[in-house]
Amino acid sequence: MDLCDVKPNKARQKQAKRKGRGIAAGQGKTAGRGEKGQGHRYNIKPGFEGGQTPLYRRLPKLRGQSNKAHNIGIFRKEYQIVNVGQLERFAEGTEVSPELLVESGLISKIGDGLKILGNGEISHKLDVRAHAFSKSAREKIEAAGGSAEVID
Repeated sequence: MDLCDVKPNKARQKQAKRKGRGIAAGQGKTAGRGEKGQGHRYNIKPGFEGGQTPLYRRLPKLRGQSNKAHNIGIFRKEYQIVNVGQLERFAEGTEVSPELLVESGLISKIGDGLKILGNGEISHKLDVRAHAFSKSAREKIEAAGGSAEVID
């Protein structure tokens, strides 16, 4: 096979509709624009709402690069969250790290970091390494005899 033998796919070669070429052509007279009305007579800008103030002008402007200006928080960190009660599955003395939690399937990715929250109870000693801890989670881990180490 040579380069000269390559031809475009016939199924993809669709002809554009020839509008406004008479009634017999199928797209004549109104050319698919319907009867009367503004849309029939001329083109309208995208986002035009019939004279009502369009959505893009009704919304407040978000200026600058701050968390106050942008509701989504462009500098916000998205932590993966694990509760203390979920760490109960690991054996006593285990060093729990973000990598271990990914391997075990508790979290799908590390992302911006791992945060341990205090929901649930823990009964045995674990050495937990995470990017952030809630106050109650740190207290519960240390009360069980374990350690809570913050990593960067």
